[in-house]
Amino acid sequence: MDLAAIPWQNTTYRGIAIHFYAADRKSGRALVLIRMEPGCGYPRHRHRGPEQLLVVHGAYTDDRGTHSAGQFVLYDDGTEHAPVATSEPGGAPCVLLALANEGIKLLGG
Repeated sequence: MDLAAIPWQNTTYRGIAIHFYAADRKSGRALVLIRMEPGCGYPRHRHRGPEQLLVVHGAYTDDRGTHSAGQFVLYDDGTEHAPVATSEPGGAPCVLLALANEGIKLLGG
């Protein structure tokens, strides 16, 4: 995958970018690529509906442990976590392909 060729959109979170393949704002369903630079993470959030993730590149850690390239991870409805990209040799980012079915709720703190 040529990560440089993807039209990433920066988010308000340091080191986090996203690319939407498909999204339905009404239902919250979205198919996205998420890029997290090493040491950067997404704020703690709760899933509204299940989310399926494929770790495409790199790795990240959360409450469940470390998830590496090639791993499929399922987060059930109501699951909370705060993923952070782990450092890879050469500073490679973590890239996730995510299917969120009903969106997320950001949590304080």
